[in-house]
Amino acid sequence: MRHLKAFEDALNSIRDEGRYRVFVDLQRHRGAFPKATARFEDGEREITVWCSNDYLGMGQDDDVLEAMHSAIDNFGAGSGGTRNISGTTRYHVDLERELADLHGKTGALLFTSGYVANDATLSTLGKILPGLIIYSDALNHASMIEGIRRSGVDRRIFRHNDIGHLRALLENDDPDRPKLIAFESVYSMDGDVGPIKEICDLADEFDALTYLDEVHAVGMYGAEGAGVAQREGIMDRVDIIEGTLGKAYGVMGGYIAAHATIVDAIRSMASGFIFTTSTCPVMAAGALRSVSKLRSEEGVKLREKHQASAQLLKDKFRDAGLPVMDSVTHIVPLLVGDPEKCKALSDTLLFDFGIYVQPINYPTVPRGTERLRFTPGPVHDEAMMDELVAAILAVWKQLGLEEAA
Repeated sequence: MRHLKAFEDALNSIRDEGRYRVFVDLQRHRGAFPKATARFEDGEREITVWCSNDYLGMGQDDDVLEAMHSAIDNFGAGSGGTRNISGTTRYHVDLERELADLHGKTGALLFTSGYVANDATLSTLGKILPGLIIYSDALNHASMIEGIRRSGVDRRIFRHNDIGHLRALLENDDPDRPKLIAFESVYSMDGDVGPIKEICDLADEFDALTYLDEVHAVGMYGAEGAGVAQREGIMDRVDIIEGTLGKAYGVMGGYIAAHATIVDAIRSMASGFIFTTSTCPVMAAGALRSVSKLRSEEGVKLREKHQASAQLLKDKFRDAGLPVMDSVTHIVPLLVGDPEKCKALSDTLLFDFGIYVQPINYPTVPRGTERLRFTPGPVHDEAMMDELVAAILAVWKQLGLEEAA
């Protein structure tokens, strides 16, 4: 086959750097999460999943599953087309209304994924706002970076969470040009939080729009699970909020919530929305039930239990002398600092101990900061945590890794 060697060379380069990704074939069991069955070439074995983004286990929730069964029984499988051509069902409409209300906005728009929501929205803003400048946090997600790049507008990268640097960049640009600040609430690889209030203050001062990615926070923070902006009481100060339905809500899809006019303009101009078959009704129905449930008192209790689990694992890592990275959220990153040892640690935990946590290597994180990223949830009990810590310590010493100072 022509040019096949170029593909082989590319793969070999990735393997040589210790960052070749191997997918783990999982069979989740309803009602048994975080337990699952992994299938390998030599057979199957039971494992415990420690790296799922289904943070609250809503993908296993009985009410969510009931809503999805009902939808598929009544509507069938697919949506049948794009949103404009027969692909809008009452589930899509009701879900968008629920999401708009959740975030205190007058409009919301559903996409097939959080990645598409970021890419399609940010890439379209340049068409709507001639001369736009986008200011992007250095650690923004790849989907935001791609959307900003495709927008074709001038862009400025400010140092992560550095308000002083952002101010300097804003001061250096023409005050008459439209501006937008794009940033996240929870940064999923480090577990830190963006300074939302301070960025909104700068946006007010420099007449800039704000675009907040809350994908790792929706369902997880705030009285109704609307995210960190709700927890801090400043949702009304953020112009565009982007979220996902594939993490804490346990289903699939992405969305934006904003003023109805902004949403309508994106709906009418974003090619990533216009020309894509809409989310299956069964997915929208499950997400709708999940969002609604997590807005209730039951959601409050589930979030409290989840935060307690995350804190307990952090404490156990620290007590064991393991280099857990500073995190003020539910993300628990354990620094390894070497791509090959990071993968070896992950592989040994999986094959020898039945513990599944994926290695996080470059380009997801900078070289030298390779890590294991744990996402303990309400269903991870203390006995599981003790088994996890004991297994990590055993492999840690085998690999010659240094303990925390």
